[in-house]
Amino acid sequence: MALELEGKVALVSGGSKGIGLAVARTLALNGAKVAILSRHAGNLEQARQVLAGQGVTVLPVQADLGDAAQAERAVAEVEAGLGPIDILVNSAGAARRHEPEDLDPVRWREALDAKFFPYIHVQHAVLARLRARARRLEGVARQPDTGTIVNIIGVGGKQPTSTHLAGGSANAALMLSTVGLAAHYARYGIRINAVNPGFTLTERVQQAIGLDAARLGISEQQALEQGQARVPLGRYADPDEVAEVVLFLAGPRSSYVVGAVVPVDGGNGPLI
Repeated sequence: MALELEGKVALVSGGSKGIGLAVARTLALNGAKVAILSRHAGNLEQARQVLAGQGVTVLPVQADLGDAAQAERAVAEVEAGLGPIDILVNSAGAARRHEPEDLDPVRWREALDAKFFPYIHVQHAVLARLRARARRLEGVARQPDTGTIVNIIGVGGKQPTSTHLAGGSANAALMLSTVGLAAHYARYGIRINAVNPGFTLTERVQQAIGLDAARLGISEQQALEQGQARVPLGRYADPDEVAEVVLFLAGPRSSYVVGAVVPVDGGNGPLI
């Protein structure tokens, strides 16, 4: 099935590692012109080399998206290099995990600065440009496809875990803002949706497995097996499986999907 992404300009924040890297590769292999953002120059170069070895060319852009000015500068750099952005995929930022007893006000705020505001900053910069391109007039049919935003958030915003309470709170805030902004910006032909991955085999999840192993006094392999046993499908996700859902939401094949928060968790999401 053709996904009609040929020539579209896509920006993937957090595109140098994990799910973001898988999304960047998948978008590029489907014809999009892709830029990846990261605050670490080394990670960007490593990602560029990995993707080049797979026949994929991307534009690497370094920026700390926790800083609104840097997010604005990065978006401008992408548009200068590739053209107007059609697709934004937010995958940057991850809150550190802590035991509940170690959560103080500073660490709660750090979680928002690590996960919530990086999404908000780059999303704000892209939305301003998409809105300016909408060309909406009173009494005229709404624009069909001005652009799309997909926020990769995480099931932790609905399903609390003891070591991810601060990060899960940031995820919950992102879910609410995604749905609220989607309802507003749909009138301009801008579609905003989200994906909620469950545990996905990335470096970050490996770190979480290590924390669980230490807390439970078991090996990391045992912690992995116990975690996977709780998933109805019996395993954690591969990053490419999440990327395929993002690919659908980013393109015109999902043209009537607005404000959705799609679980990609192997059936392990919350019951409500």
